[in-house]
Amino acid sequence: MAGPLQGRASGASLGDSATQGDRCADAVGTGCLVAEDPLSRARVVEEPQRRGFTYGTLPGHPEAGEEGFLLEHLNDGRILFTITAFSRPASTLAKLGGPVTRATQTFMTQRYLRALDRLQETSGTAAVR
Repeated sequence: MAGPLQGRASGASLGDSATQGDRCADAVGTGCLVAEDPLSRARVVEEPQRRGFTYGTLPGHPEAGEEGFLLEHLNDGRILFTITAFSRPASTLAKLGGPVTRATQTFMTQRYLRALDRLQETSGTAAVR
């Protein structure tokens, strides 16, 4: 896979220097209603055909869990993008949020997939969902 895997979380670029244990914050919201939720990079995958990372939540995040992203360059030239996520409410607000919390998680997953679609369109690479 050519080039580093790039990602953004509160302005932090995740490239070749990404290491396990790096800390950042995921900014969620809009306008004056933005919350920065603390995260730690739990794992980094840097193999010839696979690149990715997993974030784990830290105290102060409304959820307790992990979210992982993995790009794999398949032998037939296609790219496989895998998102793995699990969480449980860690704050009273998240516990009370129930369906809103789940809708937010679905929204974020759809956002990741749209970004992959845009990448595929600009690179001309076939992607598998």
